[in-house]
Amino acid sequence: MENYIILPGQHKLPPLAYPYNALEPIIGSETVKIHHNKHHKGYVDGLNKAELQLVNARKNKDFSLIKYLENEIAFNGSGHILHSIYWTIMAPLNKKTQIKPLTYNQILTSFGSFESFKEQFIESASKVEASGWGILAWNPAWRRLVILQAEKHQNLTQWSSIPILVVDVWEHAYYLDYQNKRKEYINALWELINWDEVEKRLLLAMQGITPLKKVYI
Repeated sequence: MENYIILPGQHKLPPLAYPYNALEPIIGSETVKIHHNKHHKGYVDGLNKAELQLVNARKNKDFSLIKYLENEIAFNGSGHILHSIYWTIMAPLNKKTQIKPLTYNQILTSFGSFESFKEQFIESASKVEASGWGILAWNPAWRRLVILQAEKHQNLTQWSSIPILVVDVWEHAYYLDYQNKRKEYINALWELINWDEVEKRLLLAMQGITPLKKVYI
């Protein structure tokens, strides 16, 4: 994997790998457009702004706003990373993929069966309090997959866990298409999962590599 560093304030909004209407009828084009161009871009802009302010704080040795800036970087940075994963683990229905061997075997090891995993993931994500994320992650300390609830995505849930599949359950992700029917949205989203991408992320995570391409962050 290419070695690189993203300098403070230089994060970019990653382009989508498909048109805005490519996820229909599961997710409407207007939802994708607003979600990507407004909400995700807002995280990128907020992250860049806070990082540059922190650069100036170090330069001027003035850390009077350190609590605010650290929170802004945690909130916007986490939102940027999770959204960057979210867009890539979905694919149009005409490019639907099947679950791959490594992912399937690790799911069996970690959850007993694919059906048990799917049921737990959907229930977990649908029960996130207020806004947040449902996350399937590789925990290198335990050497197995875990399902996490990120009720406030700036707060860590389990140290070192690497997300490989995420579902956004903030209302802006589904309200235009599903109103308040969050669980219906999560169930429908299963039809869009790009298992090729999930497999690739899991393989990298198991090798100790955070599976984020340069274009994602």
